[in-house]
Amino acid sequence: VQLQASGGGLVQAGGSLRLSCAASGRTFSRYAMGWFRQAPGKEREFVAVIDWSSGSAYYSNSVKGRFTISRDNAKNMVNLQMNSLKPEDTAVYYCAIARGGSYYSSQSYDYWGQGTLVTVSS
Repeated sequence: VQLQASGGGLVQAGGSLRLSCAASGRTFSRYAMGWFRQAPGKEREFVAVIDWSSGSAYYSNSVKGRFTISRDNAKNMVNLQMNSLKPEDTAVYYCAIARGGSYYSSQSYDYWGQGTLVTVSS
């Protein structure tokens, strides 16, 4: 399984970016696809997740109301629309696939993309 994340870049505070993550490789039963991020010197943290079968979405408190996660079943893709970006959103963003367990723990995710850098200037 390969995950390819794209869409990162440099944006001013208050701006928007849209991240995408395409999954390819062997087919399998997918539980959820999520986004995590890691800022310099900090641990990787949960951002958002979407349940692949129900489409239910969950967010961290820090991004709730500003970020929206969506899926495209036909394209095996998940997107993260990020609005009202803040400098503290600066991080490398990773998409990942979970096959079970807690949505919010990185331990539940078996496959990870390479990460895409988001930089928000003040």
